Amino acid sequence: MKRSPSGDPDTAEVLPQHKFDCRSLEAYLSQHLPGFGAQPEPKLTVAQYRSGQSNPTFYLQKGFQEYVLRKKPPGSLLPKAHKIDREFKVQKALFAVGFPVPEPLLYCSDASVIGTEFYVMEHVQGRIFRDFTIPGVSPAERSALYVAMIETLARLHSLNIHSLQLGGYGVGAGYCKRQVSTWTKQYEAAAHQDIPAMSQLSAWLMQNLPENDNEENLIHGDFRLDNIVFHPKESRVIAVLDWELSTIGHPLSDLANLSLFYVWPRTVPMINHRSYLQENRGIPSMEELISIYCRFREITCTLPNWNFFLALSCFKMAGISQGIYSRYLLGNNASEKSFQFANIVQPLAETGLQLSKRSFVTTLPQTENTPKLFVQTQRGQELLTRVKHFMKQHILPAEKEVIEFYVQNENSVDKWKKPSVIDKLKEMAKAEGLWNLFLPAASGLSQVDYALIAEETGKCFFAPDVFNCQAPDTGNMELLHLYGSEKQKQQWLEPLLQGSIASCFCMTEPDIASSDATNIECSIQRDGDSYVVNGKKWWSSGAGNPKCKIAIVLGRTKNTSAARHEQHSMVLVPLSTPGVEVRRPLSVFGYMDYLHGGHFEIHFNQVRVPATNLILGEGRGFEIAQGRLGPGRIHHCMRAVGLAERALQIMCERAAQRVAFQKKLHSHEVVAHWIAESRVAIEEIRLLTLKAAHSIDTLGSTGARKEIAMIKVAAPRAACRIIDRAIQVCGGAGVSQDYPLAKMYALMRTLRIADGPDEVHLSAIAKLELEDQARGVRARM
Repeated sequence: MKRSPSGDPDTAEVLPQHKFDCRSLEAYLSQHLPGFGAQPEPKLTVAQYRSGQSNPTFYLQKGFQEYVLRKKPPGSLLPKAHKIDREFKVQKALFAVGFPVPEPLLYCSDASVIGTEFYVMEHVQGRIFRDFTIPGVSPAERSALYVAMIETLARLHSLNIHSLQLGGYGVGAGYCKRQVSTWTKQYEAAAHQDIPAMSQLSAWLMQNLPENDNEENLIHGDFRLDNIVFHPKESRVIAVLDWELSTIGHPLSDLANLSLFYVWPRTVPMINHRSYLQENRGIPSMEELISIYCRFREITCTLPNWNFFLALSCFKMAGISQGIYSRYLLGNNASEKSFQFANIVQPLAETGLQLSKRSFVTTLPQTENTPKLFVQTQRGQELLTRVKHFMKQHILPAEKEVIEFYVQNENSVDKWKKPSVIDKLKEMAKAEGLWNLFLPAASGLSQVDYALIAEETGKCFFAPDVFNCQAPDTGNMELLHLYGSEKQKQQWLEPLLQGSIASCFCMTEPDIASSDATNIECSIQRDGDSYVVNGKKWWSSGAGNPKCKIAIVLGRTKNTSAARHEQHSMVLVPLSTPGVEVRRPLSVFGYMDYLHGGHFEIHFNQVRVPATNLILGEGRGFEIAQGRLGPGRIHHCMRAVGLAERALQIMCERAAQRVAFQKKLHSHEVVAHWIAESRVAIEEIRLLTLKAAHSIDTLGSTGARKEIAMIKVAAPRAACRIIDRAIQVCGGAGVSQDYPLAKMYALMRTLRIADGPDEVHLSAIAKLELEDQARGVRARM
């Protein structure tokens, strides 16, 4: 679409299918619109707004006078859609009571003038933000703009429809039922393919209508940021636009529509938006917006049907998107991006189904007045609360069932599978939005936020799997997110994020000291448009999982002239590739670790993969490894804190129950000291973990190298000591299958070797400390 003569960046030349007789319009306005003909000489110029997805909207200028015209689109239209006479009526009523809308000036029902009905309103000069992150303003102003917007919505819903003389503007009670029915029909009339999720969501909505579906307020119907005009310099709303979908109905539908960006599927680009929601931008949380809205309207912040209204908004937006795409196919849509809406319908419907299964806490969490050293974001606090609740209600009660599954299937081929209860819990967690929490780009969490969440999941051996936050997949997903090509992301990252496949990481080798990674001998050699992989790997965790489809392999690419740390590369190898031989599982202190897919020895014999499977480029293996292992190491330590807490809990419970030498075990001074020392150690490693997480947030993984190395040494050591004390307090039971302590010890003791042994990290810490000390000496000199 060409730029319009007006120079307004939001307008362009009128589309061919939307052109009309400008001379006829000018003659009509000169006769019927007061003041229009005050300057007879200047010619009327017309430009079309790019953003018009439904009713085409035009910018009119005649001399110094500016107007906006809205009209029906041409051609065959969906029933009950594009009723611009209703827009004119509601704006006239609102303008009369001082609500911020453009002044409606003239309505024309004579289609002979420009081909369809139309109306004209004043042109309001101000700021319209198409990107909900509102770039280019300070966090304080961004927050103020959001507050002004939500207060305007609350003000709208506080208006009396009878005082507005809009008593017959809508049907009244039963709005939600009508909306589901209407948008189902609208979608079906415009659908170009069968999307089962839309039918399922429609059915769920109809079966779960709110009991209070009788509220009668004037609602906008499409209240969102890009339908708001803000004052050019102040954080104040001066006009609300696009009243096409306005009616009498339930006010929470508007509030949910405004909140839709909080739950928008992250796999789908947001039309007109350049980025997803991030913390610390000054954008209030959904709970804060609800609190402001409810306080203004003087109603309770507890919204029991909030999941219904969010799911309804997804359904409605999917229906709107389908309609936009349908008009694109017919050639009568104003936006250049109309074709993109076809890809939005299914993900929105699937998100709506997930939201239907979620329970929301819409009230703000109680905040502590005590200042904290490492502060969580609002979203981090909210998700931590929900994870704790999910752990308590669903995961911990399922522990016994999961353990019994592996006991019963120890000698069966099913031992590498996961029990059905875990799959059910995964679906529940995904529906609750507790999914991929480890990845900031997906969750919006900081490392400090995730540290406290990972501590909770560390209290149960299968909890990370439930939230799709399990190693080695987390590290592999981070790696692909940071370094993978678009094709690699589409083929492997997306299904990993969905949880439909699993992966393994192949680095350690049986024939060399892998703690010095420059020793790695597995070869990755270019051969035409392929790479050929040869070598032996072991401790490839997760390879026994039936869903494990892809391995990331670290190997040596032939380049003898390169530096030692530039001779290795990483390549993606599907496990189904000829020459990949998964040889044998390795036990950890006798445990096979079936739940996590075990730890396998894998041989690669003349394994040929496309050259496009190479990640980032030849010689970049160590660069990638450091990017992968930094967050991965700290994730282990975060979970180690939770595991240590669980061990201390077991120790205290046993010490309070058992009597030896005529007194409870905790009354023996040595046991009391073990409990005290364990608490001290947990607090120490938690603080060091949070400091490392904070350093990653503020300095990046490279800047946090010393803190990461320190916690990688401290956390497993401390956890091992605490578990050992718990075992001692539990006696023979502590090393039996009746308690999780023996397995916990095996895991923590192994962690002192995995992702680099303690000694390597201690050497790195010493080197970094000496460099810091030397810099201090030079600074004093």
